Amino acid sequence: MLTTRPRGTADILPGQTENWQYIENVAARVCREYGYREIRTPIFEHTELFIRGVGESTDIVEKEMYTFRDRGERSITLRPEGTASVVRAYLEDKLHAGPQPVKTYYIGPMFRYDRPQAGRLRQFHQFGIEVFGAQQPAADAEVMALAMDFYGRLGLDDLELHINSLGCPECRAVVREKLQQYFQPVLNELCTNCQDRFTRNPLRILDCKASHCAELAREAPTTADCLCPDCRAHFEKVRQHMQDLGIPYILDKRLVRGLDYYTHTAFEIMAPGIGAQSSIGGGGRYNGLVEACGGPPTPGIGFALGLERILLALEQRGKLPDIKVGPVVFLAAMGDRAIREGFSLLARLRAAGIAADMDYQGRSLKAQMKYAGKMGVRYAVIIGENELQKGSVVLRDMIAGSQREISKDEAIRALHS
Repeated sequence: MLTTRPRGTADILPGQTENWQYIENVAARVCREYGYREIRTPIFEHTELFIRGVGESTDIVEKEMYTFRDRGERSITLRPEGTASVVRAYLEDKLHAGPQPVKTYYIGPMFRYDRPQAGRLRQFHQFGIEVFGAQQPAADAEVMALAMDFYGRLGLDDLELHINSLGCPECRAVVREKLQQYFQPVLNELCTNCQDRFTRNPLRILDCKASHCAELAREAPTTADCLCPDCRAHFEKVRQHMQDLGIPYILDKRLVRGLDYYTHTAFEIMAPGIGAQSSIGGGGRYNGLVEACGGPPTPGIGFALGLERILLALEQRGKLPDIKVGPVVFLAAMGDRAIREGFSLLARLRAAGIAADMDYQGRSLKAQMKYAGKMGVRYAVIIGENELQKGSVVLRDMIAGSQREISKDEAIRALHS
């Protein structure tokens, strides 16, 4: 064997891809119903986009990006998340000059160098939405409602929606100062990463997964304690909309998203029981991101949901659909002339929209029928010397075990009905 796949990647095989297609189709359908249109951006971008968009102090930029020099000595990064790329497209392709808001969705692979574990790979896939130009609290509620509607259609009805407000830049300045005052006496007890965050972005200390840091941060000030009147009023309206929609949520004052661009509403969706990484998606507002990337001041909000973790949650709850794949009809032919007739009939069946296949290994009739049984086909169409002389075929119902001799045209009509 020449090589193996890189660590942290996975082959999605036939029999598995159907589950992926099922999730992707549900995502596309719910997005269309909410007025979102698909966008597809490059898998790699200039590194500067993610440094500026995601934030220099984030774990993604500091530790997890796949960055390399191309042959033109340009620094290129495989996209670690989707929002920055969509913002770049929003500006470069002048979507901001058209009717607002712009509501988009995407489905595709992302790349982060991280320790592989259940539901977390180095090449992973996300379904995400982004909304530009919508400032009203109802937009925040719609984004969360779409996520929960999507999960509900998949049968995931035991999820927890956690929400918080991270405030505006003025609120963040207040909480930054309070956090530095709080952590200063215990600075040397924090992990190395959090000691670095203390100066650059102390809010990220609240997101540290180290148990000792989490214990030290247990009584720390939160963004919810430092909201200005406008941010508090915005968040209260968001919560009222969620109540009006009848969508339950948990107010989580300690919720801090891992990306620097978030402002105002932030949320995370948890699936209990899928392992240490129980989050299967999240998002929030990023009202300063478009401007940070060189555009006009533009409110934005969105989410990203991890498909691998969604599949894991569906599997653990027995919610994966029983999807039948493969051909419905198998054409078994004996002899060169019968194979020619069968090959032509196979084309006619497919042209009529009937999924059909035939043998390409020169098996005996008995072996062909055994193979058809293993494939799980519903019908077999058999052509031998007797059928050639009569201009007919044998149509066998593989489940009922019955069969009848009919013309080729009758067989197509019967299979099409």
